[in-house]
Amino acid sequence: MGASKIMSITVLLLLCVAALYFTLPNPPFWSQHTITSEPSHMTFHAPRFNPETLLSAPRRSPAIPDPSGKLAVYTVSTYSFEAHQKTSEIKVIDITNGKSTLITNEKTASDPNWLGNPSELLWLKEGEKGSTVLVVGSVDKVGQTYVAGIVPGSISNVKVGELGADQIAIAFSGKSWPNGTLYNAEAEPKKLTTARLYDSTMVRHWDEYVTPQRNALWYGKLQKLGGRWSLGPLTNALKDTRLESPIPTFGGKDHFDLASTGLLFVAKDPSLNPAFNTKSNLYFVPIADFSETPASKPRMLEFEALQGAASSPVFSPDGKSAAFLQMEQNGYESDRNRIVVVPSISDPQAKSQPSASPKLLIIQKDKFEWDRSPSSVAFSPDGSMLLLVVEDKGDDVLFKIDLTESPMDLANHPGALTGDGAVSDVQPLKAGSNELFITSTSLIDNSIYSIVDPAQPGNAKIVSSNSRDGESFGLSSTQVSEIWFQGAGDYQVHALVTRPSNFSEDKRYPLAYMIHGGPQSAWTNSWSTRWNPAVFAEQGYIVICPNPTGSTGYGQAFVDGITESWGGLPYEDLVKGFEYIQENMPYVDTDKAVALGASYGGYMMNWFQGHALGRAFKALVCHDGVFSMANQMSSDEQYFPNHDLGGPYWKSREMWEKWNPARFTDNWSTPMLVIHNELDYRLPISEGLAMFNVLQERGVESRFLTFSDENHWVLKEENSLVWHTVVLNWINKFAGLPPYKEPTNSGIDMPDEKLVAVG
Repeated sequence: MGASKIMSITVLLLLCVAALYFTLPNPPFWSQHTITSEPSHMTFHAPRFNPETLLSAPRRSPAIPDPSGKLAVYTVSTYSFEAHQKTSEIKVIDITNGKSTLITNEKTASDPNWLGNPSELLWLKEGEKGSTVLVVGSVDKVGQTYVAGIVPGSISNVKVGELGADQIAIAFSGKSWPNGTLYNAEAEPKKLTTARLYDSTMVRHWDEYVTPQRNALWYGKLQKLGGRWSLGPLTNALKDTRLESPIPTFGGKDHFDLASTGLLFVAKDPSLNPAFNTKSNLYFVPIADFSETPASKPRMLEFEALQGAASSPVFSPDGKSAAFLQMEQNGYESDRNRIVVVPSISDPQAKSQPSASPKLLIIQKDKFEWDRSPSSVAFSPDGSMLLLVVEDKGDDVLFKIDLTESPMDLANHPGALTGDGAVSDVQPLKAGSNELFITSTSLIDNSIYSIVDPAQPGNAKIVSSNSRDGESFGLSSTQVSEIWFQGAGDYQVHALVTRPSNFSEDKRYPLAYMIHGGPQSAWTNSWSTRWNPAVFAEQGYIVICPNPTGSTGYGQAFVDGITESWGGLPYEDLVKGFEYIQENMPYVDTDKAVALGASYGGYMMNWFQGHALGRAFKALVCHDGVFSMANQMSSDEQYFPNHDLGGPYWKSREMWEKWNPARFTDNWSTPMLVIHNELDYRLPISEGLAMFNVLQERGVESRFLTFSDENHWVLKEENSLVWHTVVLNWINKFAGLPPYKEPTNSGIDMPDEKLVAVG
C-alpha cells in the first residue's frame, strides 16, 4: 500500500475518533491516566466542568509521610460512569518530584500506614467470613506482600507507633458485642424476627437504628520475627466500661490517639442520655505492655469548667503530655471549642490520676480572648507548639501557638501558617524536623499536598495539586471572589462568589443563591462533591454563597446569634444580601434568580416561600429541609432543637411555633423542587412529603425526588448524578438556561407517564 494512501486512511481514522470523542455527552477524560506510575497531579483534562467531571474525578485521601520525609502514602478512589464501578488504590508519592507509584489496587485495600522502615507499609483488606486481613508490603518490592495477622471481624481507623526495635504498637476501632468480643456481621446468628425493642432513646441515629453493638478501641503489638511482622493478641480497651469510641456517627481517628504510654480517647458520658446531651469526656488508658491487658480501666481526665463535647485527643511526641478540645456547654453542639493541655500523663505503672491537672489554654489576640473555634489540635514534631485547624472568614486555616512563650495557662498568641483554602490534615514531614506535610482543598482543587515550615510559613511548597490548580477541571482561581455586605445589625456579612469560567462583565448571568445547612456551619473555600459552586457556575450562573448570622468562622457571638432566631436575623441578612447584589453587581440578573438549600438551608427555602423574599426567585430547591418545627421531636439528636429553640417543645412552644415555616403555607407560590431521602433520620422523610403535598394542593409547580438508599446526603455516585441532573434541569428551566441534559427517564421510577422527563 502506498505511503500517501496510508496517510489518507490514518487521517480519516483520526477524524472519526475525534468526531466520536467530541459528540460523546461525557468524554472519558480520565482515560489517559496511567495505573502504575504518574505525576500525582494527574494528566486529565476536563472538556467542561460538570457533574460527571465532579463525581468521576479521582478522590485522594490525606497523605502520610514516611520517617525520611521522602515518600508519602495515600489512597485514591475513582468512579467510572462507563463501567459503573469504583476503583480503589493505595499509592505512594515521591515528595521530591511529585510522581506516584501504585502499591495495590485490590478493591478492599484501605488504611495504609508506615511500619517505621521507610519502605514497609501495613494496610487492611477484607478477608473471608467477615474478617480483616493485615497486609504488609514494600515500596521497593511492589506486589510482594504477606499477611501479618487476621482479625475476626471488620476493623478500621488504624494507628501505629514505635515501641522499640522490631516492635510496633497498633490500635484500631471495631464494633464489639456487649460482652466485649469483636462483632462480626457475617457470624451473627440468623434472626427470626425484625422486631426492635427500646427502653430509652436514641432509637436511631443519622441513618441507622441503634443496636447492641458499640464502637470499641482495640490494641495490640506487631513484632518482627524472622524478618516478618506478626500481630500478637488483641485487647478491647473499652471492655466492661459502657464507653463507646469513636463516637458515632462521624468519629474516626480524630477520637483517639496512641503512644508508647497508652491510649487516649474521647467518649460520650455514659451517665447521660446521648439524645439530650453532648457531654463527652477524655480518657487515658495506661499500657505497660501492648501485648497484655491493661492494669487499670480507662481514667477520666476532666476539666470541671467544660461540660460539653470533647474531641481531637492527642499525645505529645514523647507521649508524656496530651491536649484535646472541649466545649463549655452541655447540649450545645456548636459551642466554641476550648483548648485543654494535660502537662503530664502519669506513669502507666502507677494507679494514681495524672500528675498534673488539665489546664485551659487562654488564647488572646489583640488583647482580647480569641473567639475562634478550632476543629483539631496537634503538637508540632518537637512538642514546642500546638497546631490548630481553625475556620476563619471562609477558610480553614492552620494556626500555631508557641508553648514556650509563656506558661500554658496564660496568654498565647496564634499565628497563621496557611492562607486561602481549607486545610484538612496535618502530618509531621519527617523525624527531627518541624516541617509539616499538609493536605488541603479549595473551591477549584479537590486535593493539594504541600510542605510548610512554621518558621517560614510564607515559603510553602506545593508537592502536588490533583487538578493543577483547577486547570484540569477547566477552572481558575480568578472565578472565585468574595463580597461583604451590611447585615441586619451592626455587622458585616461575608459571602463567597463563583463565576463561570467564560465570565464577561459585559454580560448578565442569572443568580444562584445557595444557603448552607447547619445552621451553625459556613461556606468555605473548600471542595465538595455534594454542593459544589463551580458545577452551578459552569451552567451559567453567578453563584453567591452567603454566611449569615449563625455561620461559623466569624466569632462565637456571630454563631450564637441564630439561637432562638432561626427565621429572624439570618433571613434579614439574606434579604440584605439580595439587595446588595441588586444594587452593586450589575452583571447579576436578579430577575432570573433561583435559590437552593439543604437541611437548615432547606428550612430557609420554606421560610422564603412564606415570606417576601420568596417572590424574588423564579424557583427554589429544598433538599432534606425542615417543614414543621414540631416534627423535629422525631429527629435523632434532641439536644439540637432544644438548644436552638429555647428548650423542649412543651416548655418553649411559643418559640417553636414562631419560627415554624408551616405557619405560612398560605403564601407558598414559588415553583419548588423538593428532595428528601428515606434514610434521613435527622429530618425524617415526612417533612419532604408534607412540603410536596402542600405545593401540589396549592397548585404550585413542584417536583419530588427521593432516594431509598440515601440519608441526609446523597453520596452514591449514580444517585448523585441523578440528583445533579434533576436539580440543574429544574433551575435552568426557570433561569432561562438550556437543560443540563436532554430529558430522559434515566431509570428513575416515575408512576405518572406524563412526567417521564427528568428535569
